[in-house]
Amino acid sequence: MTTFVLVHGAWAGAWGWDKVAERLRGAGHRVHVPTLSGLGERSHLAAYPITLTDHVNDVVNEMIWHDLTEVVLVGHSYGGIVITGVAERAADRIASIVYLDAFIPADGQSFEDFFGEKFTGPLTPVPDGGEDDYATKAEGARVVALSTPQPTGTFTERLKVTGAYLNIARKTYILATGWDGFGGIAAPLRNDPAWSVHELPCGHDVPLLLPVELAELLEQA
Repeated sequence: MTTFVLVHGAWAGAWGWDKVAERLRGAGHRVHVPTLSGLGERSHLAAYPITLTDHVNDVVNEMIWHDLTEVVLVGHSYGGIVITGVAERAADRIASIVYLDAFIPADGQSFEDFFGEKFTGPLTPVPDGGEDDYATKAEGARVVALSTPQPTGTFTERLKVTGAYLNIARKTYILATGWDGFGGIAAPLRNDPAWSVHELPCGHDVPLLLPVELAELLEQA
């Protein structure tokens, strides 16, 4: 049995991992999927000034309060920034770290820096479009219905990175090749023996588009 902690991306929630979590649990693994503050079923907290630090705390506290060790920590998209911060706080609890079509921030970077535009106001609206990327119209409509505005402080806070994630024994990057997104982040890792790089032929929302194949890769990690 392996312990997984799965961290969702921006504007999403634990619901985005449902298909993958179901398969991992069916294989006998222990799976935790915290919803980050202000999003998903915790969107009622969005009125508070939530920051990136709060999201890091969400995941760290999930591991502490459930006494999780030897964790496979997975971050999707924006979740890559979160898990990098988690490694700064709780690397001793992490056996393997997986960036799934995700950002890997350098010291002092924020999501805003990657996105290339300034965010203002307490909440950042869900971007338009994307519902046609899914296998059925019903699934695309479900994603639209469940997506929630993101607390802007989580996008603008700059992360302090000492490189703690680099000291984790197993490091994996999974790249979605069905769109032009994170290839530039994955490219330098391909020639680094400390990393395993895998590809999945789909768009960005890998946990919903290829859940079976993704679960298999996560078991390898």
